[in-house]
Amino acid sequence: MSALHPLAGVYAAAVTPYLGAPRTAGKPDTAFDFESLTVFLHFLASRGCHGALLFGTTGEGPSFSPREREALLRSIRVIKHQVRNFKLLVGAGTPSLTETIELTKLAHELGYDGTVVLPPYYFRKASEEGLFRWFSELIDQAVPEGKYLLGYHIPAVTGIGFSLDLLERLKTKYPNQFAGIKDSSHDEAFAAAVGQRFGEEMLVLNGTDSHFHHALKNNAQGAITAPANLISDHLRKIWDLYQAGDDPSEVQAKVTEQRRFLEQFSPIAPILKGLLHKIYGLPHWAVRPPLESADEKTIEEAAQKFLNLA
Repeated sequence: MSALHPLAGVYAAAVTPYLGAPRTAGKPDTAFDFESLTVFLHFLASRGCHGALLFGTTGEGPSFSPREREALLRSIRVIKHQVRNFKLLVGAGTPSLTETIELTKLAHELGYDGTVVLPPYYFRKASEEGLFRWFSELIDQAVPEGKYLLGYHIPAVTGIGFSLDLLERLKTKYPNQFAGIKDSSHDEAFAAAVGQRFGEEMLVLNGTDSHFHHALKNNAQGAITAPANLISDHLRKIWDLYQAGDDPSEVQAKVTEQRRFLEQFSPIAPILKGLLHKIYGLPHWAVRPPLESADEKTIEEAAQKFLNLA
């Protein structure tokens, strides 16, 4: 196997430690749990994560304004050194090219390891040429040499994705800055096609736990998933076994079972926050509307069933 990309590994699509509505009139309209940030990052690192993606889908990224995201990113930057060798990616995509440029530029200026950017999902019928120009302008203005951007391929949510030809155009024009994609298509055929066409030149971080071994066999170099908040220990075992040339099928079967259980809950952020609290003692963070927090009975029943799968 060739040398892995610097961003290769297992990442949690981290939940956002959000406390809910403002406590005091006149205060900013977001209350993040800044005090628990270090504990949360240490928790993820201790369970095998190479890093975390902040403000992705699971992190409710589109629910927070650029100013709100900046507040949390600056706070995490201050404590980043306390979790050694732990990589941090930032979800920076919005339908606005200007806002996406500003968020992406900020993340790289603050020293984050990479950005993950959705296509401009409001315009679902944008042409491939339009998407190429959108990402080209973004990279030209916000991603300096030596920094990395990944496209976020999740067409079921965004309504628009990355074709193989679009990936090739971006990779050809920006061979280093456009590192690759987070593939949350849940499409094994697409994973195989990307691997066949690009080999190890395209960094692919798989977004479907139940397809992880399949993705690795097709030149993926890691994963970013929502269940990794809870099951990163097993995902890391798959990763380690595969890198050692051993068969991770047994662990993959367990991960697939865990993933399918968690898929009963959609959106997944509320139940993840409830289970992190119930099972591991982390604060029971809120979600922002339109999401609703899971009720105590649901969390209790889910925790018992989930622990039986562990």
